[in-house]
Amino acid sequence: MKTFIIGLLITLIHLTCMGQTQSGKASFYADKFEGRPTASGEIYKHNLSTAAHRKLPFGTKVKVVNLENNKTAIVKINDRGPFIRGRIIDLSRSVAQSLNIIDNGVTNVRIEVLDDDANVSNEKAEYVAPNNPEKEERALENTSGIKKNRSENLQNSSKNNEEIKEFYELNVDKINPDFYGVQIASFQESDNLLRLSNRLKISYNSKVLIQVKSFQGTKVYTVILGQFNNRRSAENFRDRIQDKYPDSFIVDMIKKD
Repeated sequence: MKTFIIGLLITLIHLTCMGQTQSGKASFYADKFEGRPTASGEIYKHNLSTAAHRKLPFGTKVKVVNLENNKTAIVKINDRGPFIRGRIIDLSRSVAQSLNIIDNGVTNVRIEVLDDDANVSNEKAEYVAPNNPEKEERALENTSGIKKNRSENLQNSSKNNEEIKEFYELNVDKINPDFYGVQIASFQESDNLLRLSNRLKISYNSKVLIQVKSFQGTKVYTVILGQFNNRRSAENFRDRIQDKYPDSFIVDMIKKD
């Protein structure tokens, strides 16, 4: 009888999890977590289709849909997190790349719990530049002239493979805020932080404040937009941008006596 009850409970839990959906923000692991153990004991590897969720059992298969472009991926839960308000799942970097969320840092997604038999999208999702057969053929032609043109080819190759660089002019001032703002997003990596801050500054012609804080030993950078003297003004601004940033919220930085 006891065995039957336990089996029934396991079945009910399994059926409850299947078909479960959730909507919110997805983020992805910073590179520094590569090779570190996850909460399940597995080692995090950026090229595997894995993810972190706060409550789903380890081993759960989840379909992730990027609501911005409808791209999908299937991942396996093997870690706990994210622990930042509004975020529901942390993806491995390869999955984030396949869903095109690297540049934004965080993206609106819908997740759906799948049956245990579901296949993970990419057991080893290495992203390698595709081969270019035409280029290889040209490289093999006229082999007698290779030595003569080697120097020129190296120069051209160097130019073609030059790393794309971005430049941002910064005016950094440490301040003691005494106003209301609207938090837009949080990041663990500075490149996405800079890109978003630049876009916000241009789009809204408003000052961007970066708050640095530590969560469970990890540095987190939050982007706060606007400097308002009263909460009503901050709420009006948040309502204006709610469609584009649905998880934005008011941050009260008014000094209390």
